[in-house]
Amino acid sequence: MHRKFIALIVATAVAITGLSAAPARAGDAEKILGGLAAIALFGAAVHHYDKKKKRERVARQHNHYQPVTPRPLPPRISRYDLPSQCLKQMRGYPGNQPLLKPNCLQKHYRHANSLPQMCRISFWNGKRNKQAYEPRCLRQQGYRVLHNQY
Repeated sequence: MHRKFIALIVATAVAITGLSAAPARAGDAEKILGGLAAIALFGAAVHHYDKKKKRERVARQHNHYQPVTPRPLPPRISRYDLPSQCLKQMRGYPGNQPLLKPNCLQKHYRHANSLPQMCRISFWNGKRNKQAYEPRCLRQQGYRVLHNQY
């Protein structure tokens, strides 16, 4: 509010100064109209500035009270999240730690074909050869197993 008051005072001072400097002559009408146009432009600029500031203030107040909802990860990052339901203990693996089953990954993970082959292992379970992915190796390649899948 005080900016408008200051703008009004400045505009009035400029107008009075222009009028009181010399007596009116025929050519001064153009100067007076030019001065009034300049004052009008100045007032419009101040009004626009105040309107913009008010809009930003209102937007900040509204954003302050709205809860922040997390955005989903972009596909180029979320593609490195592996489903935890594919992490199983497999009989016959000498490391005795859970492995990621390839069939489960094919079913529940869209990018299963692009997993690094260096992390794919084969082992004998007593009856036949089994294949799986080692989570530690995949973690070193930038993948992670999501334990909170919903």
